[in-house]
Formats: sequence, C-alpha cells, structure tokens
Amino acid sequence: MTGTYIYDAVRTPFGRGGGALAGVRPDDLAAVVMRASVERSGVDPARIDDVIFGDANQAGEDNRNIARMGALLAGFPTAVTGVTVNRLCASSVEAVVQGSRAIEAGDAQVILAGGVESMSRAPYVVEKSAKPFPATGNQTMWNTAIGWRMTNKALPSPWTISNGEAAEKAARVAGISREEQDEFAVRSHELAARAWAEGVYDEEIVQVPGAELLRDEGIRDGSTVEKLGGLRALFAEGGTVTAGNSSSINDGASAVLLGAEGAIDREPLAR
Repeated sequence: MTGTYIYDAVRTPFGRGGGALAGVRPDDLAAVVMRASVERSGVDPARIDDVIFGDANQAGEDNRNIARMGALLAGFPTAVTGVTVNRLCASSVEAVVQGSRAIEAGDAQVILAGGVESMSRAPYVVEKSAKPFPATGNQTMWNTAIGWRMTNKALPSPWTISNGEAAEKAARVAGISREEQDEFAVRSHELAARAWAEGVYDEEIVQVPGAELLRDEGIRDGSTVEKLGGLRALFAEGGTVTAGNSSSINDGASAVLLGAEGAIDREPLAR
C-alpha cells in the first residue's frame, strides 16, 4: 500500500464576514485555489483523478457540487470529476481524508482536496408549503449562514442546539472557565498576527483577484484579556462564550495537492 504525500498547499487569506471577500462567489473562491495549485505544481490538471472539496453550507451559490463547478471554473478538463463532502466544520479535513484513502487504496494517483466557504453569501431561504397558496399561516425564513435550520421535530432538542449553545455546554462539561477561553483567544490573535508579520504564511497564500488582502481579516490586534472580559455572554445567562472568544464568521478557500509516492515530479511537503 502506497503512502499519501502532500505536494502543494494553498489558501486564500480569510475574509471577515461581510468583508473583502463578501463580493466573491464561493465557486469562484474554490476556483482560485484549484487553479493556483496546478499552476504552482506544474501538474497537468488532466492527471487529477478526482477533486474532493468540503463545504458545510451548500445552501446557495455553493449548491449542486461546488467541487465540480469550481474545477470547471478553474479551467480543468470536463473529464476531471469532482465531489463535495460535508462534515460541517471538519468538511475540508474530511475531503483530505477521503483523498488520502483513495490514494492508499490504489483507486487514485493524484487528488486535489480542500474546502471553501462563504458565510457572507449564505442565502436566506423560505420553506415551501406542502400545498400551493396556503390560506393560513406564515412561512419561516431561515438564515443559512451558520447552524441548524429546518430540523426534524423528531430529533430531541438537545441534539439540535446552536453552535454557541454547544460551545457553552462543552465549556461547562470540560470545566473551561471564561478566563481560560479569553486567554486562549488573545493568544490565538497574537500568534496569527506574528505569523503573518514574520512571513510564515507567505508560501501558501494566493490572492483573490480584485479582493487582495494583506492578511486574514479576522485578526484583532491589541486584543487583551481585560478587553475581552468586558464582553457579555451571547448564548446563556451567566455564560462564558462571547463574540471575543468565539470562532469568527469567515469567507475563504484552501486546497492541498495529494499524490502517491513519486506520482508528481517534485519534492513533497509532507507525508
């Protein structure tokens, strides 16, 4: 059984929700990193056995198999297949796992795996009535940017709590205090800002034409534990999860070029 090697890794800078990348469709974001990956590596896109991309939303412009649509927009031959996977926040990791599994099983030699999300462009959706022109009642409009929607009422309510409520529950079960969360958040912003300043990300960043960014938009310089301590909890009375220590709402895309040993004529980055 062959091993799986990473021959290239690229990503866009991540845009803040409603920020610099909000005007770019998610399939176009995907195409940016797909195109960059083959251009940087010199791989003929016709050699790609499959494009596997993760996408947690798939409710708007990213519907109907964004992996395939992104590959077409990137200029890949129409014979190159694509499949989109969804494991929510781990969707792009799932794409890489599936790509690695295909290579190690001998089903593929070269896989382009990655992920894309545009939370800014996630649409509002309205449920359809079972019958046309209902005489009574009002249809519900859902914001698809994040979290569950239109859940099956047969599911117990604790299984369909919001992301923020789940974070509160995880912190409570694991005994993670508000202070620990704020300290972790501050450290994350400090490390991200330092990494950008020191050029750590330079080799992996590809810019989105017309929406260039000097770094990830969500980094907050000057964040301190004292500042975060003044924010109110958003999801529970007396809770610990705030806008300052939560994951941010972002737009962006990434891709890794996977291959079997010796499948691509260049030194791999990692196994």
